[in-house]
Parts: sequence; structure tokens; C-alpha cells
Amino acid sequence: MSVQERKQRERAARERLIVATARELAEQQGWDAVTTRRLAERIEYSQPVLYSHFRGKREIIGAVALQGAAELATAVRAATSAADGPRARVAALARAYLDFAARNPAVYDALFQLDGGLAYAQEDTPEPLKDAFAALLETLAEVAGDGVHPGLFTETFWAALHGLATLTRAGRLLPEDAEPRVELLVDRLAMV
Repeated sequence: MSVQERKQRERAARERLIVATARELAEQQGWDAVTTRRLAERIEYSQPVLYSHFRGKREIIGAVALQGAAELATAVRAATSAADGPRARVAALARAYLDFAARNPAVYDALFQLDGGLAYAQEDTPEPLKDAFAALLETLAEVAGDGVHPGLFTETFWAALHGLATLTRAGRLLPEDAEPRVELLVDRLAMV
């Protein structure tokens, strides 16, 4: 292994450590607690080392969002692949999405609430974000209905899921009604 390859591997490992530490800190104490100073202290590198990987917190949030998008896509695909039939797949998708949002609030915020400097729904949208949307589209396209654009239907269903995730987390919805909400969403919006 060349010196350059070793340095690249070490750089990639430092970057993974920075992202993992930021994510851990955000999940424990919220994104306000994530500062370059605190990250530098936790990973035992200087702030200039952090800045050699990320220009600031915004880029770190973006890196967490991309990682989260890949995890969300994996969770949705795993849930839908284990379900039998269109209705069961849509219900599994909804549950997997809402479960991901509940288990990973800081990651969910990085993905959908905070400015991570990422382009959404554009030509230059990063692949992990496109793939997370594709994971939703794969299941929802089959229930979009005649004359309904599958992408538009997926956006609408996703918006409903996002609303449920956000309102539930804010304590605006009764937790005991979570499953009836999923059933209503599947039955009325997806009509399967």
C-alpha cells in the first residue's frame, strides 16, 4: 500500500468518525449541541482538522442526511420486500418510514428539517436522496391509480408521512392512534 493510499484511508476514517460523532451528539442533545469545538474535543482532533473535511456544521448536517437517506431506503426496502401484496407493502412502507423518523430524530431533522446544503428534487440531487425517494416510489407507483403520475402520488404520500412523523414527535397527535392513522392513510390515500 502506498503512502497516498494510507493517507486517503485515514482521511476517510476521520470523516466517518466526525459524522458518527456529530450524529451521536445530535441524537443525545440536539443539533444545537453540535459545534466544531465540541466535535473536535470528542474526537480528539483540532478544529482545523475538522475544517479540512467539512467547511462547517452545514456540511456535517448534509453528510448525516446522506447517511440517513441510505439507511431510510434500506429500511423501507427491507420492510416492503417482506410484505405480501400491494396493501401490505404500502402499510409496511408507512410503518418503516414512521419508525425510522421516531428512532432517529436528529437524522430525520438533518434529512428534512435542517439546511445541510443539499439539493432536493433537482438535477443535482445527491444519489442517496434520489434512492430514498426511489425506495418509496417502488412501492407506491403500483397503487398510484389510473391517470395519476406515480412520482406525484409518491410525493403526496410522503408529505402525509412526514406530517404524521413531525406532528407525532411534537406531541400534537395521540400516540395510541398511530396504527389507525397508518391504516387510514393506506386505505384512503393509497386506496388499497
